[in-house]
Amino acid sequence: MKNTAFRVHVEEASQTEVDNVNIEQGAMLVTNESLFMGFNNEQVRVFPPQSDKMGLGWARYDDTQYTSESPYSFTTAAFVVPNNAGNVIDTHIHSDIAYYEDDKVKAEYDGDVYAITIAFKAKLSNANGYLDLFLEGGNGTPYDRVRDTITFPKGNDIEHVFAKTFQYYADEDVVTNGLEVKIESSHSGSIYDIIYFIQRTQNHKY
Repeated sequence: MKNTAFRVHVEEASQTEVDNVNIEQGAMLVTNESLFMGFNNEQVRVFPPQSDKMGLGWARYDDTQYTSESPYSFTTAAFVVPNNAGNVIDTHIHSDIAYYEDDKVKAEYDGDVYAITIAFKAKLSNANGYLDLFLEGGNGTPYDRVRDTITFPKGNDIEHVFAKTFQYYADEDVVTNGLEVKIESSHSGSIYDIIYFIQRTQNHKY
């Protein structure tokens, strides 16, 4: 009987090299964070396990420009909900990109799944009015179907507080160009104290 030890040293690569290498069945690559193996034409991460460090995370973006003292006024025309990201919490984002930047909601990979909570305060000039809150992309994917109609039950120019949550997936257009958060209103009004809370619930890379 003879015991034989086989040792294979995998040369360290960058994540960019891992992402762009020609995938070979059983071939392994290692970065300073993860070990990958080519399997069925995909680059599969084998360590840390898929349940660990999957690039899931969250971030919060607060608008600091429009407040109760200086609200954003709107008419019945559709508009992009303003958020200058003047205050940001992103220490738990675990992503190479921001989830919100340049007035656009962003995605890292085609096929990622996200949830966004849009919190704000608003007033309408007519108590019987409503707002349509929705997402909008640019390449024909009907993201505008990710929407909610918000009614104002009482009082002309009375403040109401809202927090609406949407789930959505990212396609290539969202990765390239992002999404806009938009509102279309039945009446004129104002909006302020706006917060975007964004979570990545599925990282398509893993």
